[in-house]
Amino acid sequence: MPDWVQDAVWWHVYPLGFVGAEREATGDGVVHHRLGQLTGWLDYAVELGASGLALGPVFDSGTHGYDTVDHLRIDPRLGDDADFDTLVAAAHQRGLRVLLDGVFNHVGRDHPAFRAVLEQGPAAPTATLFRLDWPGGWRPGAEPRYDTFEGHGQLVALDHGAPAVADLVTRVMTHWLDRGADGWRLDAAYAVPPSFWATVLPQVRAAHPDAYVVGEVIHGDYAGVVRDSGMDAVTQYELWKAIWSSLNDGNLHELSHALGRHDEFLETFAPLTFVGNHDVTRLASRLTDERHLPHALAVLFTVGGTPSVYAGDEQAFRGLKEDRAGGDDAVRPPFPAGPDGLAPFGWPTYRVHQELIGLRRRNRWLHRARTTALHLANRQLTYASSAGAERLLVALNLDDAVVEQPAPHAREVLAGGGALRRPGTRGTTVQLPAHGWAVLGV
Repeated sequence: MPDWVQDAVWWHVYPLGFVGAEREATGDGVVHHRLGQLTGWLDYAVELGASGLALGPVFDSGTHGYDTVDHLRIDPRLGDDADFDTLVAAAHQRGLRVLLDGVFNHVGRDHPAFRAVLEQGPAAPTATLFRLDWPGGWRPGAEPRYDTFEGHGQLVALDHGAPAVADLVTRVMTHWLDRGADGWRLDAAYAVPPSFWATVLPQVRAAHPDAYVVGEVIHGDYAGVVRDSGMDAVTQYELWKAIWSSLNDGNLHELSHALGRHDEFLETFAPLTFVGNHDVTRLASRLTDERHLPHALAVLFTVGGTPSVYAGDEQAFRGLKEDRAGGDDAVRPPFPAGPDGLAPFGWPTYRVHQELIGLRRRNRWLHRARTTALHLANRQLTYASSAGAERLLVALNLDDAVVEQPAPHAREVLAGGGALRRPGTRGTTVQLPAHGWAVLGV
């Protein structure tokens, strides 16, 4: 993993939604220069404490960005190459790295390579890019059966056993790194054989050894995928689920177990950690008690990994993800022209993010920290995060009552709120208010 990732905290933006782009490409050739709207938010991201801008899809597509039609062209609904270059330069001027979203498992049906197959049949030069079946043979107008992404006919799966696909992905990844990107999120990496990435990534890194590559993996053997693919990391969906689920159920045993699993992953890699992204219900909507939103953030920013904040979550945006056409819209809304257009009620959550991100940036070792449960009950948890001689404690209370729980050797409250008793001793305790939390220095 590149050294700079130790300090990375991503602010994750879904550009097409953020700038209010049309739901579908118009095909009229008009370029809408909207990427510049993001530039006006970069200082906001820096003030939040972020050190990187993680962009959702920015390449030419038919609808939501994950049905790519040209990997080497910026989506005209967002702008053009010059707009991209300007955004990257503005981000880098502020010390923000830029992560791109690469959709390399599939393409949209309107991709020229697949259109050529529909027009020319199996003799098309691009036919080898896809997994096709021609029942009854080909004739003009005949359409093959083809593999899709999770049954979506508009998303045509690529053949990852074909050398031409590896060449295409290598060329695309290198092209945008050449233009200034700092890394890639690999969309639907769980659907692509790790051996494919093991072929592609060494070629990409030969030209860009400092590039960061993280794969979207939801279930399965996280460590095995990292090991066999050569990626730096994968997304930590297990921890995401355990955080909100344990808070909702008042079952911090679930969170403690997930933290143990997280430590196992850290033996191999530093996962990409999050409590929200563009594919899931907003945290503020997911939690049954919004008083526990800071608890979720305290966990996110005090465990090992590379944290990511989905734009709007830092303002306690609401939004419900639904399994229907347009079901992502609520979690991918347009943003105002600038931060001064945000509603006033979100800023307290923004300040909690600032507090915790600031703490993390001051304690760089947290990137590789391991956790140990020191006190565990259904609705209370104290755990230690440590790396070598470095150590801090996190105390969580989900009860309606004030509680006092062990916090051995704690000396000061670094974030949150609580009162220490007998600080600096083996018998130190922390008194937390109802639904309170604290990060403690030792």
